[in-house]
Amino acid sequence: MAKLTTLAVSTRAKAGKGAARATRRAGLVPAVIYGGKQEPSIIALDPRVIMKELHRGGWSSRVYNLAAEGAEPVAALIRDVQLHPVSDAPIHVDFQRVSAGTKVHVEVSIVFTGEEKAPGIKRGGVLNVVRHYVDVAADPANIPEHFTADLSALDIHDSVRWADLKGTEGVALTGGQATDIVIASVAPPTIDAEMEAEAAAKAAAAAEAAAKPGAKKK
Repeated sequence: MAKLTTLAVSTRAKAGKGAARATRRAGLVPAVIYGGKQEPSIIALDPRVIMKELHRGGWSSRVYNLAAEGAEPVAALIRDVQLHPVSDAPIHVDFQRVSAGTKVHVEVSIVFTGEEKAPGIKRGGVLNVVRHYVDVAADPANIPEHFTADLSALDIHDSVRWADLKGTEGVALTGGQATDIVIASVAPPTIDAEMEAEAAAKAAAAAEAAAKPGAKKK
């Protein structure tokens, strides 16, 4: 399986709230690996490792190689990270086992390029990003790090759709999403639109005043 990021983990003999609290007191984060038609595995890992991945971005679509001493490495996705409500420190992690040839649902981020070249943006248009992520089904061996949306040719009222993204080979949209979903678009300048509306309102008011009986002609 390609592009695996290795995380060092340690095994835990016991499950339950008491064991989890003891793991946290030892300075580690309790975690579980489930799925793959196997019994859940109880593990622990360094909280600094988890925070590094969260800050790195793209962790929801990254396949990890969970390596515990004396055990076979396990390929898995991070499915959930529970954070402390006050400190935001990780307090529990859920991993899902994956295997090549079995489709998994993942959330893949979108990277936008060429904004500085877009004709519509140069003319004062406003970039409207509709989606920063897209849910797709993919083989774990071919999960993309991200999709790329090229904005360089967009004029005002133009948009980028799913079919325009780069890096979507071998993946499929999930949840019945239409294949023509809009990812981003360029809207007309907000200030210009407001000024035009204000000018139109003033012109209409002036025309109405001029049409009243007894109105003075200038």
